Amino acid sequence: MSGPTPPQPSAAHAHWQGPLWTLALLLAGLSTIGPFSVDTYLPAFEAMEKSLPASPLQLQQTLSAYLFGFAFMQLFHGALADAFGRRPVVLWGLAVFTLASLGCTLTREVNLLIALRAVQGMSAGAGMVLARVIIRDLFDPVAAQKMMAKVTLFFGVAPAIAPMIGGAIISVASWPWIFAFLTAVGAVLWTVIWRQLPETLAVPNRQPFNLRNLMHGYREVGADARFLLLALTSSVPFNGMFIYILSSPTFLGRHLGLAPTQFFWLFCVTIGGIMAGAALSGRLAGRITPRKQVALGYALMGAMAAINVAANALAPAALPWALLPAGLIALGWAMAMPAVTLLVLDTFPTRRGMASSLQGAMGGALNGITAGVIAPIAMVSPLGLATASALMIATGWVAWWLVRARVQLA
Repeated sequence: MSGPTPPQPSAAHAHWQGPLWTLALLLAGLSTIGPFSVDTYLPAFEAMEKSLPASPLQLQQTLSAYLFGFAFMQLFHGALADAFGRRPVVLWGLAVFTLASLGCTLTREVNLLIALRAVQGMSAGAGMVLARVIIRDLFDPVAAQKMMAKVTLFFGVAPAIAPMIGGAIISVASWPWIFAFLTAVGAVLWTVIWRQLPETLAVPNRQPFNLRNLMHGYREVGADARFLLLALTSSVPFNGMFIYILSSPTFLGRHLGLAPTQFFWLFCVTIGGIMAGAALSGRLAGRITPRKQVALGYALMGAMAAINVAANALAPAALPWALLPAGLIALGWAMAMPAVTLLVLDTFPTRRGMASSLQGAMGGALNGITAGVIAPIAMVSPLGLATASALMIATGWVAWWLVRARVQLA
């Protein structure tokens, strides 16, 4: 498929004057502000329930409203960026996020807080969708994979430190200060991007912004078998690890007999796996082909999933081995994910923003299905979780097997 010629690695230096690791840190901040805003305020639920006042259901709605807004707007951020450029969509998204966070800081009415959280979610997704698009705008495939791996490495840290930061804030101040912290994060990101990151999409490469062209784009991308299979290749196996996190209260508390204070071990294992896999992906970029790298990632995930099913079928789940599969599956996924994501973006070079949006929306929908349907069924036993995880990894492998003959890999 024809499209604009990808810029050479030197284009990144033309757009970013500092060390490339600082660009990786900035793009990681864009990618993580969405999930970071989910986890940071969770330690404050009890304090919020007392001071607002609010029922547990209403507090849960502040989370649901955020996640719904986040998932819904992922469908549109990329299309807007293909038409108007990356920079204005990111800046407007961060501006709205910052103002919504300030509103959450100031409000003491729970229904208004729910509405503001929805606005937060709708705006936060712009960073996640467009960070990977900006990477591909600036770098050739090998350099882009290395940069994507760096971003994933930083991304792995966010879920671990977000609740810690929220817990630290609530231990010394009231819950609104958590949202004040998010306001400051949004303001700092907006300022740095406004001052340091110019536009990465040239005007001749932009898409016309009209309903007919948008509908054509959604049909073109959403109906393309190669795109859909690649999106499944990256998103389905993620749930092979994610199902353990979703089921952690039952898996860790009921099946493994851990106290709530010990739950962090699962998060350490999975986050460590993501970080190790991302680091390995960056080191392998340019040394082996993307096809081989994805194959290695799936070989690790598949072997671990098979061993996990066999171990749980033969013996009761026990520490420490029961926690290792999630971490090694996360490692395999993170090793393959940067290469697969770049293949997704390059499927439609002229509509990379839209492709990134739809990939994110598909991933969010699959996460929702796993959370609402698969995890409640599978968590009845460790063997059920292992089997569900293995089936999701197998589904991703089948998608990759079907698509690899269609995709020309360097």
